[in-house]
Amino acid sequence: MRDADAAGAPAGAGRSRVRRRAVVTGIVQGVGFRYSAQHVAESHGVDGWVTNRGDGAVEAVLEGSPDAVEAVLAWLREGPPGAWVRDVVVTSEPPAGERGFEIR
Repeated sequence: MRDADAAGAPAGAGRSRVRRRAVVTGIVQGVGFRYSAQHVAESHGVDGWVTNRGDGAVEAVLEGSPDAVEAVLAWLREGPPGAWVRDVVVTSEPPAGERGFEIR
């Protein structure tokens, strides 16, 4: 299933850059999730950030081409070895001009 923007158009329709916020739950802290996510995002040319949340989840903001962002989201649904991903909740946001990818 693909995300839709607020107007109901398919994600990335008519735009060259999209932004998605993902909250990943499961066993996702203490397994190298953020560092692996940074590597995957950079390898796809996706900008943004990733952080551990106090509730045990990992949160990521991804900006880039629709295909590249979708590739990173697909990876987030699997995670690195040692992780167990229960769920990934993705929301669309307007691009904010992120540059580079950082671990927060």
